[in-house]
Amino acid sequence: MAAMDDEKAIDLVTKKRKLQNEEEACHQIETRANLGNMDIVGVLNDNPREKCLFLHTKISGDDAVVLMEKTPFDTKTLTQLISQDTSLKETLKNDIYSTFETHLPYHLNVVKTTLIHPATAKHLSKYRQQKTFAICETEEMYKNVTKPFLQEQKFSIQWVYNILDKKSESDRIVFEDACPKDGFVLLPDMKWNRKDLSQLYLVAIVHNRDILSLRDLNHTHLPMLNNILHKGMEAIRKQFTVMPSKLRVYVHYQPSYHHFHVHFTHLDLDAPGFEADRAHLLQDIIDNITIKSDYYQKKSIVFKLRECDGLYIKYKESRYFN
Repeated sequence: MAAMDDEKAIDLVTKKRKLQNEEEACHQIETRANLGNMDIVGVLNDNPREKCLFLHTKISGDDAVVLMEKTPFDTKTLTQLISQDTSLKETLKNDIYSTFETHLPYHLNVVKTTLIHPATAKHLSKYRQQKTFAICETEEMYKNVTKPFLQEQKFSIQWVYNILDKKSESDRIVFEDACPKDGFVLLPDMKWNRKDLSQLYLVAIVHNRDILSLRDLNHTHLPMLNNILHKGMEAIRKQFTVMPSKLRVYVHYQPSYHHFHVHFTHLDLDAPGFEADRAHLLQDIIDNITIKSDYYQKKSIVFKLRECDGLYIKYKESRYFN
């Protein structure tokens, strides 16, 4: 009798897995159909060095942005990379040196694709190739140009609130401190595949909704900043066995969205946005505020803007532009 019950249980599990596989297959077919139904408007940007392509498309009349990037090689598949299923077409031969056009097995030739739909004009501007300009923002310039611009725009960050309220991506949260004043959620950035630890990239998003950027920080935020630094590094050490000495922890200014957040990346990662004109190390921020509470209200901060950025246009129209 017990054996029959076990067989029924196994049969139910098998049927359940089959149903899940069918549902996943249907979802994949639907996704492929959606991608196939896109109309390409044009190329926003093509980055040969980073192997990325950014497309402006239309889906049912709505604007969409498609980000396509080559995925890193997986060392676990080395035997499959160099096998009879990999074909080589010689393109150059000179003494001992040869180059080939290589066609990998289908399942290894993967391109990571991110879809933004419907996309706003801000999304299209963000991914479009543009000239960049440096702005040295003083305290006065922030008060007279940057802050009013941000207040006028009121960019939607509902997706951030969805994460904080557990309405979206709750299964991706690696760690959370639920304190509304000093707490945060830590989750992988969409740029990281969660496989290659040398490419590790996580973001800590604070629960406090009153901090827009670096400019708002003062000594009252030191407990929150220290909390993020130490608990974030410890969570990464436990979850991914990456030691604090291998982490780069920093804040962007200007940030890509105005709700305070902190980036955690592996030292081996050539992370986008880690240039001197954008990234500020969290430890430096803590030290600077400890020395002077209103350090980031008084400090002149250099950052770059692109020519189609609304804030750049505001500065170009202002008396501060040169």
